Amino acid sequence: MRLTCPLCGPRDRREFYYQGAARALDRPAPDAGADVWDDYLHLRDNPAGDTRDLWQHEAGCGAWLVVTRNTVTHDVTDVRLVRDAGATS
Repeated sequence: MRLTCPLCGPRDRREFYYQGAARALDRPAPDAGADVWDDYLHLRDNPAGDTRDLWQHEAGCGAWLVVTRNTVTHDVTDVRLVRDAGATS
């Protein structure tokens, strides 16, 4: 898989570190119960289709990226800097 860093151009996937789903808006309130926080931290969907993930260009410029990709076809349809992507939506 290749990702196109907006700052460095096309690069091999091994230069990037996968952080997980880009999902900041569903973060529970600080005073939410322990069960709510447990679910948020430990339960993940395993979707077949399009996902938005958070990656870091660790072996490159260090930028944090939101990568839109399809888990079935492995197509990467969009790569944006977090600051430009609205990663919290």
